[in-house]
Amino acid sequence: MTSIPFNKPSVGQRELDYVAECLRGGKHSGDGPFTRRCHEAFRAMGLGRTLLTTSCTDALEMTALLLDVGPGDEIILPSFTFVSSANAFALRGATLRFADSGIDDPNISPEAIEALITPRTKAIVVVHYAGVACDMDRIGDLARHHGIAIVEDAAQAIDSYHRGRPLGTIGDLGALSFHDTKNISSGEGGLLLVRDEAMQQRAEIIREKGTNRSAFFRGEVDKYGWVDVGSSFLPSDVLAAYLLAQLERIEEIQGRRRTIWDVYDRALASRVDAYGVRTARLPDWATNNAHMFYLVCADLPQRQRLIDGLRAAGISAASHYLSLHSSPYFHRFHDGRSLPNSDHYTDTIVRLPLFADLTDAQADQVATHVLDILSA
Repeated sequence: MTSIPFNKPSVGQRELDYVAECLRGGKHSGDGPFTRRCHEAFRAMGLGRTLLTTSCTDALEMTALLLDVGPGDEIILPSFTFVSSANAFALRGATLRFADSGIDDPNISPEAIEALITPRTKAIVVVHYAGVACDMDRIGDLARHHGIAIVEDAAQAIDSYHRGRPLGTIGDLGALSFHDTKNISSGEGGLLLVRDEAMQQRAEIIREKGTNRSAFFRGEVDKYGWVDVGSSFLPSDVLAAYLLAQLERIEEIQGRRRTIWDVYDRALASRVDAYGVRTARLPDWATNNAHMFYLVCADLPQRQRLIDGLRAAGISAASHYLSLHSSPYFHRFHDGRSLPNSDHYTDTIVRLPLFADLTDAQADQVATHVLDILSA
């Protein structure tokens, strides 16, 4: 049987043409014409003030710099997330306060956030797991009441919304990913979203090694120098050329991903519960960008049987995050609180192959094997 990979980036002729055009044009470093065209595309998508970055990790690290996070500050974030959500603030010396996921979905629990807020809380980091929005109404109310910033880790959330608002634009700062496992890709890449205009100006400086170089090239200053802390967060314009082609194909790519998600949903949603397994739940405030189709198994042994059985059939499926509060690095700093929901998702989530070039027949094949393995 033909092997079905977990992920395969979608690359069309337009990506090849734009990269070749960039290479011929001679402007390969950051903030070239393709970067500018990407920023225009993001504005057209309703994402507001944006800055293309080398990765979502770097965009998150920029949020920590923009919020002046430092020792003594506390950051509340989910334990069930990728390490970049935590590293961005750990690097600034902040105290990480991991919150549990909800019972019904892997997103951070508003109740868990509220229990962790102290006078030293500097920011709440929300992660929109699988591109499905957290409960931003309740989290927003908490943040406003306590005067706390919100950072949206929207790495998986391109083309996804909370009550009609694009994810990443609701908090004070947001970050998107264009890693090749994401819906829209540049191989490696990210995006910083900034709601406040004054913060946007500082973000531009931080992104350019702490200099006002961008203002210099716009003719706003007669020379540029070191005016703030920063680093080199600009991606090559070659990557921006690749990304622009993806953005121009977003309806095509997303259409295919949603079709595949629907194939899985029709085949599995009403049948896996007989084996103690459930599919993702979509709250009424959220849209589905088809970033991921995952199953929540009954326990770890069942999850492992499913992954092993699919692998034996030539199908690559994957578990996901190890809860950060019990990670080899952080467990010695954890305050000992039990985070049962986060640990449950660590042990039970399995992600099925989902990419634009997957055929309906292949998705049906995957679903059939899932049911065969569960019923064995």
